Amino acid sequence: MEHNNRCYDPDCKNEECFNPEHFNFICMDPNCEMVHCEKNAHYNKDLLKNFQEKTNFKEYEHNNVDTKVDKICDCADDCCTGNTHHEHNHEHNHEDCCDDDCCSDIKICNCGDCDDDDEEEEEVIKEGIPLLKNRSIQIIVSSGILFALGHLLEYFSVFGGTLATVIFAIGAIIAGYDIAKMAKKAVFTRHTITPAVLMCIAAVASFLIGHPEEGAAVTFLYFIAEFLEDYSEQRAQHSIKSLVEIAPEKARLKVGNTVETVSIDEVKVGEIVIVKPGDKVPLDGKVIEGVSTINQSSITGESIPVTKTIKDKVFAGTVNQDGYLEIEVTKASKDSVISKIVTLVKQSQLNRSHTETYVEKIAKYYTPAIIIITICVAIIPPLFFGENIVDWIYRALSLMVISCPCAFLISTPIGMVSSITSATRQGVLIKGSSYVEEMRNIKAVIFDKTGTLTEGKLEIMDIDVLDDKYTKDDLIEIASSLEKKSTHPIATAIVNHAKDNNLQIKEVKNFKNIPGKGIVGYINNKQYYAANESLIENSEFIVSRETVINYASDGKTVVFIGNEEKVIGIITVMDKIRDESEEVIRNLNNAGVKTVMLTGDNKIAAHAVSDKIGVTYIYSDLLPEDKLNIVDTIRNKFGDVAMVGDGINDAPALARSNVGIAMGAAGSDVAIETADVALMQDDLTKLPYLFSLSTKTMSIIKQNIITAISVKFLFVILAILGLITLMMAVGIGDMGLTLLVILNSFRIGRVKDPIF
Repeated sequence: MEHNNRCYDPDCKNEECFNPEHFNFICMDPNCEMVHCEKNAHYNKDLLKNFQEKTNFKEYEHNNVDTKVDKICDCADDCCTGNTHHEHNHEHNHEDCCDDDCCSDIKICNCGDCDDDDEEEEEVIKEGIPLLKNRSIQIIVSSGILFALGHLLEYFSVFGGTLATVIFAIGAIIAGYDIAKMAKKAVFTRHTITPAVLMCIAAVASFLIGHPEEGAAVTFLYFIAEFLEDYSEQRAQHSIKSLVEIAPEKARLKVGNTVETVSIDEVKVGEIVIVKPGDKVPLDGKVIEGVSTINQSSITGESIPVTKTIKDKVFAGTVNQDGYLEIEVTKASKDSVISKIVTLVKQSQLNRSHTETYVEKIAKYYTPAIIIITICVAIIPPLFFGENIVDWIYRALSLMVISCPCAFLISTPIGMVSSITSATRQGVLIKGSSYVEEMRNIKAVIFDKTGTLTEGKLEIMDIDVLDDKYTKDDLIEIASSLEKKSTHPIATAIVNHAKDNNLQIKEVKNFKNIPGKGIVGYINNKQYYAANESLIENSEFIVSRETVINYASDGKTVVFIGNEEKVIGIITVMDKIRDESEEVIRNLNNAGVKTVMLTGDNKIAAHAVSDKIGVTYIYSDLLPEDKLNIVDTIRNKFGDVAMVGDGINDAPALARSNVGIAMGAAGSDVAIETADVALMQDDLTKLPYLFSLSTKTMSIIKQNIITAISVKFLFVILAILGLITLMMAVGIGDMGLTLLVILNSFRIGRVKDPIF
């Protein structure tokens, strides 16, 4: 009999039972097509390790952003590049090197005219000034008035239409000046043909062939289209800039018995800051005096205030509502949670989805193809069929205008930017558009039990003495002494219990930690251990099956305390299941997403939890390294997987999964740095929201792409047939499409409730 697979089903009388339903639910053999396999040999963990060694998983390890793209911050120190491993070893103040705008650089369209970082762009709509004082609005209004006036003069044939032509020309110059500058830079600096070049050719040619109203329309309407794109980028930039502005610039620093107002950059870790009612918390820290409610919506997306007392963590940018607080600073300004959020949201623009990359590849061939067609339309009919050359040049110009790919190019990135910024406001940090896209393809969600499906706050439930030489206090003293060096939640629960009961924590020598099994050490020259079932199963110490069942059937985790001779006692701890766990699991199961729970608990304790919340598959008795292997196996069995964990012990599994999701990232730097998606509060209900957001985002992007391609294709046919004017081509085929794509993408921000 293999003790590691010993059956613990309370209703099963066969200790040598190897029914997989009685221990682990999923076959561990990656090459076995069965999920519920009854071959005991297929539950050997070495099968997972062998599979891992022989398989290349680099394609799944996509946490690192490609740093060969444009940097985010233009400061000389380049501290805000996409390199997630960049060390901040220099002082960096945005007031010294750059303004906030350069640190929130987002490019929605990469058509060539828009992808230009050589000079700083002026905001199309500036805050705090009347709308008509903005240069872009002045250009649109003046050019629009001249365009309308030219049509009136042309209609009434004033001066035989000559005055109308002059008015059209002035309007075209006003609207076309910036377009001409972009075209000049494209041709003479970058040696490329961009949409601006095509528009300039179309406008000039229209005047030459006797259609001044069309030339004016091309520049006027194209300028509006560019304005709409720039404004959509500005909105995205402001969403990041608003995050930067969440944290205050000043802090009340306590110096002895006095209080000084200083810049947050001057406050050092360990110093004390004072936060009065109504103030924003200036820096991350912990409360050392006072009680108050804090509005953490800027960090977690949760609008309900949270009560903070002594020793509780607080975050920069959150609002103190009603109490006086003294806070010990635990992180410098550049290392605060809000600073990490801002950096990662900016980096998310660099990590592009497959759809964005695919669209840009198509666009590279799209514009040249249209140009070739344009030349053919202008030359072939007059040259070979004797058609009117002016008529066919006009049709070719319509084609040239339609060839502008901007509406097509922005269809995906503007949707992704809207999705990521909307999620950030909901307290969900997504590191790149690729993860927005991948969430809808997830077939299985793997949950770590402790701290994810449960609250991670274990409490001692039972202390059972098995040797009359020891008391309950003796067991706790031995266990807490052994566990004091461990950071595991079980160890924390035992040590806290000892401290709360004023029990002595003794010195331990020859301390040895056996990962996933237990701790061994010497107290007063005598060997003791605090272990789980897996350690003693393979030893000479036998614990009855009934003992384990009695405790574990309630979902309790059993810790065995023993010496060199025998097991001297049992301590059980229990973790409260999150209130929302059952509902979230049920929603995922109903949507056809497989749910898997991983835990180091014994089989029956794991089943007790899974029965309460409805998890479909379970892996129990796991060592830390087993989680990584299981992620690979689940993907092999079901398809793309998402891993949900606390971001510390689960870091390797989070990195290996298709989408790694960290819980409670507001309190864990490791979670923010490791996961692809970080839930800024311990709220599992954000998981269905992620599926909803991904589905809605990709649906809207699909609508944008299909609409842009369909309208462009239709207008190509109509232009060749001579059924549309230049004004219609640029007004509908470019400006109209751009406006439609932008407005449609803004609908993503309305996603709040899950689809399940």
